Amino acid sequence: MQSETGMGDLFSEVTPEVETEKLADGAFLFRRFAESAASLVELIWQIAQVSPFRHLVTPGGYRMSVAMTNCGLAGWTSDRQGYRYAKVDPETGAAWPPMPLEFQRLAETAAERAGFPGFRPECCLINRYEPGAKLSLHQDRDEKHYEFPIVSVSLGLPAKFLFGGLVRSERPRRFRLENGDVVVWGGPSRLAFHGVDTLADGEHPLTGRCRLNLTFRKAL
Repeated sequence: MQSETGMGDLFSEVTPEVETEKLADGAFLFRRFAESAASLVELIWQIAQVSPFRHLVTPGGYRMSVAMTNCGLAGWTSDRQGYRYAKVDPETGAAWPPMPLEFQRLAETAAERAGFPGFRPECCLINRYEPGAKLSLHQDRDEKHYEFPIVSVSLGLPAKFLFGGLVRSERPRRFRLENGDVVVWGGPSRLAFHGVDTLADGEHPLTGRCRLNLTFRKAL
């Protein structure tokens, strides 16, 4: 799944021209950081050929509106037995597709820009949002250690990202994410509640009638 596309086509050069917005201590939004990321979308479709997108079920029996798959050493999954990371795709019985080098370098570069050098993601959760899909407020707590950041890459249709505090009752702020925007949160914001509001209908030349999201984590 290695792309021959040059790294300059994958994400913007790390320069002061990248618009940066601080969301909280340890949390940053980098506008258009991966704007020229058509090859990322191509790689996602290749991964989905091996481990298809699926709508997971929560421990409470709720079917998620967001379709998901994974790549890397392990993948995040959910069923009536709980949330967890698995080294084998439960649908195929095989290992998850390897993480493309382009994915890894993008995540590492974004994390370093946010002040988290040395981030080496092991897992990449890939979400596909279609109109009407959303992701409720939650914390990423299934990883073994919390000293590493989360790196999230938006591709395709715009979405409203919800970013709250360390308690669910804190009212989240809304940030419009567009194609190529990257959010990184770690340190004091690592366990911040976050989510995605209901996706509006639309059409994007890169992804069609959906939004794709890459979420990089060090989980094992």
